[in-house]
Amino acid sequence: MNKFTVNVCPVCEGKEFGHVSACTDFFVSGDPYELCSCQRCGFVFTQDFPVAAEIGRYYASAEYVSHSDTRKGLINFLYHQVRKYMLVQKARLVCRTSHLRHGRLLDVGTGTGYFPATMISRGWKVEAIEKDPDARRFAFQAFGMKVREEEALWQWDPGSFDVITLWHVLEHIEPLNAWMSRLAELLADEGVLIIAVPNRSSYDAERYGTYWAAYDVPRHLWHFTPATIQALGARHGLTLAARYPMPFDAFYVSMLSEKYKGSRFPLWKGVLTGLAAWRSTWSRKDRSSSLIYIFRKKQG
Repeated sequence: MNKFTVNVCPVCEGKEFGHVSACTDFFVSGDPYELCSCQRCGFVFTQDFPVAAEIGRYYASAEYVSHSDTRKGLINFLYHQVRKYMLVQKARLVCRTSHLRHGRLLDVGTGTGYFPATMISRGWKVEAIEKDPDARRFAFQAFGMKVREEEALWQWDPGSFDVITLWHVLEHIEPLNAWMSRLAELLADEGVLIIAVPNRSSYDAERYGTYWAAYDVPRHLWHFTPATIQALGARHGLTLAARYPMPFDAFYVSMLSEKYKGSRFPLWKGVLTGLAAWRSTWSRKDRSSSLIYIFRKKQG
C-alpha cells in the first residue's frame, strides 16, 4: 500500500511534528495509525495514511451510512431519524447566513444526496459533487439528481456560487489547501462557505481518547479544532464569521465509541455521554462534538 506522509503542516507550513497517540481503524480494517501534531500551530493529522488512489477500500463497507444509506442496526436507524430533523435545520442555516431565500449552492461530498435534494425542493439552484459512484447512483435513483464527480470542481467559473457547503467532508480531503483555495475562488464576493467537521477539543473527544469514533482513521485525515480551522480559512482569504454546535453528533459518536471500546451497553452508555456532552455546550459551544463554521471572504 502506498502511503501519504505529511512533511509540511497544511495550516502553518511548520515542519516539526510530535506524536499524539496511536489510533485504530475500528470500522473496516483494524489497522493502526499514528496521530501527529504540528509543533508550531498544534494542528493534528493522521500520518502515513493511504494515498487517494488506494483509500477507497477503507470506505467499502455496507455500514458506511453516508455512502450506503444503510438502516441496519439501531444506531444507523437513529442516525436517519436525526438526519430528517437536521436537513431542515441546515436549510434554515443556509438561508439565514446567506441572507437569501434562493440562490446558487454547491454541496461538496454530497454522499447519497439528501441535502442537495432538500435545497432543490426549496427553490435553490444546486450543484453537487461526490467521488463515490455508488452514492452518486443512489442520488440519481432516489432524487433524479445528477451528481458530478470531483473533477467538476475545477470546471466552474470563479464566483459561481452564493453558498458552498461541506458537511463532514473537509476532514477527508487529501489536497487540503488546493481544495480550500478553489472553494474560496468559486465563492461569490458576498457568499458563505459552510463547513462542518468533528471537533477534537470536544467533551466526547476528551472522554474517549483514542476510542473517539470521530477520529475515524484513516478516512479522517485532518482533525480540527476551532483555532486550527480558523487559521486554515485565514490562509485562503476567509474570515470566520460564526460557528454553531451540532449537539446530536455527540450521541451518535458516543454510541460508536462505546461500541469500539467493547462496552456491554453501547447504546445507553452513548446516550448518557451524549447528554453530558450536550450539557457541556450550554456554556461553551466550542466543546461540541462537531461544529459548523461560517466563513466569508475578506473584504478590502
